[in-house]
Amino acid sequence: MNHTITSFPQIFTSDGSSSFNSSAMIQDFAVIMIVAAIMILITHRFKQPTVLGYIAAGMIIGPYTPPFPLLQNIETVNIFAELGIIMLLFVIGIDFPIQKLRSVGKISIVVASAESIGTLLLTLIVGQHLGFSFFDSIFIALAMSITSTVITVRILEELGMLQDKSSTLLLGISIVEDTIAISALAVIQSIAVDTISTGNDVTNLGTILQFLISIGIVTAFIGGILILGSRFLPNIVDKIGKTHDYALILMVILGLAVGLSLGASLLGLSVATGAFFAGVLIAESKSANVARVITTPIRDVFAAVFFISIGALMDVSLIPIFIIPALLLILTSFASKFLIVAALLNRAKYDKVTSLRTAFGMASAKGELSLVVAKGGQDVGAITSAVLPILGVVTIVTTFLTPYVLRFASKLPNFLKIS
Repeated sequence: MNHTITSFPQIFTSDGSSSFNSSAMIQDFAVIMIVAAIMILITHRFKQPTVLGYIAAGMIIGPYTPPFPLLQNIETVNIFAELGIIMLLFVIGIDFPIQKLRSVGKISIVVASAESIGTLLLTLIVGQHLGFSFFDSIFIALAMSITSTVITVRILEELGMLQDKSSTLLLGISIVEDTIAISALAVIQSIAVDTISTGNDVTNLGTILQFLISIGIVTAFIGGILILGSRFLPNIVDKIGKTHDYALILMVILGLAVGLSLGASLLGLSVATGAFFAGVLIAESKSANVARVITTPIRDVFAAVFFISIGALMDVSLIPIFIIPALLLILTSFASKFLIVAALLNRAKYDKVTSLRTAFGMASAKGELSLVVAKGGQDVGAITSAVLPILGVVTIVTTFLTPYVLRFASKLPNFLKIS
């Protein structure tokens, strides 16, 4: 059930000799970093989110793009993507201390649960009607149910709306949504592995039993981290923090991130689950701000590597075929999220402007976690080559449109006064 190990290249051949080409790996990493630097300059010049440039760069240098690939080994790309997931989710987790998870409020839990489940089910039905397999549809549906917190918050910051009531509400809903998505990914991966390995149908009694077991494993893993880990590990990190040895602090917190990611992997869960909740534990320590500062540059490097790797893993020849399905999925997800969020907040007696701004914010961007879901499906061999191009198109389109959607939302009071 350990699915992440399959993404690493074989280091030794059957006769024991080494088949790992370190120079090719270094060359691939150099290409990725050089291209990342170029794309940052380009996206800054045109005032676009860097994730757009990274994905486009990956598609350009990837093995599926003619006339020739700039990357030597697709397995190396998989390694970089896996490391990128760990660092990206770890640093996101640092922004979610347990106290914040507890304080998001009943309304955030209700809205996030309703819109996540509603959007997942609706896009699953649409995916099935578009002719995708069940597992393609379920991974696409889960990806479409997640709002990109990183992209949305950055745009709200640029618009000067971070202190707005709707932004605070949006952040609370996003915290719950991210936690649901990461937990759901772990469960769906486990079911996919069991179904593929046994050949059982998803409605088979054995698969249903595996579903219950998967929920138990996920609950036990996350519960153990939050209940037991939070009692001991933050204190240990604080004691190490008092040494003011930043190299030591960095090694310890990275060890925790990779260690819990490995633990999640050995249990058949996504490395994203372990990395995210490792960040949550670090957030509980008094050294959280230091941890955030010293790990953010590493996060930025591996986030770039991750997004470029995702672009490189896309079969670009399939993109024209799936543009229309991708747009249909975007419209389905947008409408579902917008209507559910707006209706629930309106029912909870929030004013019209706050309800609509929050709904627009939750319905707009897809990004980092949506692509993590796609990579998770690829790691366990549950999805076809169609899923990454579709979600790549979804990410590019929604990331490009989100600034315009949120700018429109910021002007809602004027529109409402006119109306």
